[in-house]
Amino acid sequence: MTKDAKNVLGGKLEVCCTSPMTGFYRNGCCETGPQDTGRHVVCAQVTEQFLAYTKSQGNDLSTPVPMYDFPGLKRGDKWCLCASRWQEAWEDGVAPPVVLSATHEAALKYVPLEVLQEYSVAD
Repeated sequence: MTKDAKNVLGGKLEVCCTSPMTGFYRNGCCETGPQDTGRHVVCAQVTEQFLAYTKSQGNDLSTPVPMYDFPGLKRGDKWCLCASRWQEAWEDGVAPPVVLSATHEAALKYVPLEVLQEYSVAD
């Protein structure tokens, strides 16, 4: 993890989840870089409603994909989501809760801090 990566609160970016292993770089953190065109920077605790929503949008996160060592997500799992998908889900009323300490500051380019705070859950 980049030592200087910051979360949306201005502090050190914390680990989102290591079981299942998340993050664009599969290091447990919602870090981003030039290769991450989707900006997987929002650490969310997924809900059944969100999993059904994202599947209907063409991104099935609940079905396991063994060849990519992806177990499939279930309600309560934490996962680094694309900021734009979280924003879409928010606009459609199905945004999952967010772990602010593990959400990268780049998320603020898509969603205001006040909105993320409304969806905040404890680490």
